[in-house]
Amino acid sequence: MNTNRTVSDTKRDFYTHHNRPINSIYRQVIEELLVEMHLLSVNADFRKEPIYCLGVVSAFDRFLQGYQPETDRNSLFNALCQSVGGTPEAYRQDAQSIMHFPENWTLEDFLQWLTNPMEEDGTQILSQTIQAIRHNSNFKYSRLFGIGVYTLIEKIDPESIKDNEKRNSILEKIAQTLGFSQDKIQKDLDLYRSNLEKMEQVLLMLQETMESDRKKRQERLVQ
Repeated sequence: MNTNRTVSDTKRDFYTHHNRPINSIYRQVIEELLVEMHLLSVNADFRKEPIYCLGVVSAFDRFLQGYQPETDRNSLFNALCQSVGGTPEAYRQDAQSIMHFPENWTLEDFLQWLTNPMEEDGTQILSQTIQAIRHNSNFKYSRLFGIGVYTLIEKIDPESIKDNEKRNSILEKIAQTLGFSQDKIQKDLDLYRSNLEKMEQVLLMLQETMESDRKKRQERLVQ
């Protein structure tokens, strides 16, 4: 990616690939993703890797769940990836490549494995990714990487992320093992969880409003 590119360049590319209006509820989410992916793509220390890709895919899919029409949702994701020099297929393939774990793997097994990430039972790509991060003294942590970590934890043990104390203890161990700030990932994921809850509330209110309007229309027809 050209490190001289500006946010404006990336936005222009984005709207070249997606030229339809964006639903106002989701516009800020798309804008933030676009700017964040751009800033990382032009950072000399940043390296696109599967955990980051998992974060991009997870954030997009969860925040834009239910976006209609579906074809526009696909177009938005395609435009995001292409505007920073990637392809949607590569992002999703990289994200999926690290979501395979040994059968009956527990979270404790995962945390222990991180200290010595051997390649076993489908963890080959995740192992290579972890080792590359641990040997990179200039590793560039990002919020999207944090969301990727969160998604891995959620896949292995969904209940563990519901308990604040347990979740923060897990994040502390992972941050120490991989060599980045625990405070940073904790704040990023607290905000991520909070924003997901807000989005769910907005969509619920919208659904209730639409249902109320539908009933009023039916009542007027009956009168």
